[in-house]
Amino acid sequence: MGHWFRTFCLQAFVIKEIAVSQVSLPLPGAAARRMVWKWLGALVVFPLQMIYLVAKAAVGLVLPAKLRDLSRENVLITGGGRGIGRQLAREFAARGARKIVLWGRTEKCLKETTEEIRQMGTECHYFICDVGNREEVYQTAKAVREKVGDITILVNNAAVVHGRSLMDSDDDALLKSQHINTLGQFWTTKAFLPRMLELQNGHIVCLNSVLALSAIPGAIDYCTSKASAFAFMESLTLGLLDCPGVSATTVLPFHTSTEMFQGMRVRFPNLFPPLKPETVARRTVEAVQLNQALLLLPWTMHALVILKSILPQAALEEIHKFSGTYTCMNTFKGRT
Repeated sequence: MGHWFRTFCLQAFVIKEIAVSQVSLPLPGAAARRMVWKWLGALVVFPLQMIYLVAKAAVGLVLPAKLRDLSRENVLITGGGRGIGRQLAREFAARGARKIVLWGRTEKCLKETTEEIRQMGTECHYFICDVGNREEVYQTAKAVREKVGDITILVNNAAVVHGRSLMDSDDDALLKSQHINTLGQFWTTKAFLPRMLELQNGHIVCLNSVLALSAIPGAIDYCTSKASAFAFMESLTLGLLDCPGVSATTVLPFHTSTEMFQGMRVRFPNLFPPLKPETVARRTVEAVQLNQALLLLPWTMHALVILKSILPQAALEEIHKFSGTYTCMNTFKGRT
């Protein structure tokens, strides 16, 4: 099917170009007619391209794709000492990554994870770094390049949540969330992306949250920062279209059972069970190997995007109340 569509598109393009070339330039209005033919050709080719791309994606869901080899990749994971970050380190190591670098603010956790990864047979290093501190990011990035080498896969995983309403939130805590969850990705990406572009080999990964698409009360700092990070990645991904060898992946998981959101409760936990960190890590690394731009976990979260697009606000509010997301942060006891 893919070959047929490509051939058809190519033939349509050739026909359009021949039609344009047959227009005599000296004739009055020749430039205008040429432009009309050009637009007509584009109108014919564009829908065919869309059909081909949709069909290709559908086939990709059924047929297994070839996974990217990670044996030459140096992976840096922010917030890599615990939670999803630790699971990501394990998963990259299990799938053959060459070197793994962990960043975080708690040395004890970083040491434990580093030793575990080394025991798996993978070279691993850790650096204490607060990604919300721009100068600290740039200095630590320089140290990484000198000690470990070039980073080819950057995983922006570090995040914090204050877990309060706007009026109950401390100003410094609100700023901390924005600096780490959003601006931190600006600084880390600026630190490592230029070399990836030079090497024509690189991948930027953002561990985001489904709350970037559907906010909840009681986590206004987190939801805002994740929505900003989503826009950052969307813009970055489009900006890399003409950059060979460099790609990006945004992961939007549902509530995950880590200590970060400990105490968060939904009304129907059996219907909407929290994700396991191992599952998020495994699917994230697979998305990198498949060069997948966007990953929602679980797949049912796609329905959320559709519902937000078609339902009135009043209906969406009732869904929040019915599912329990309206009050899920009332029992929050997670870490910040």
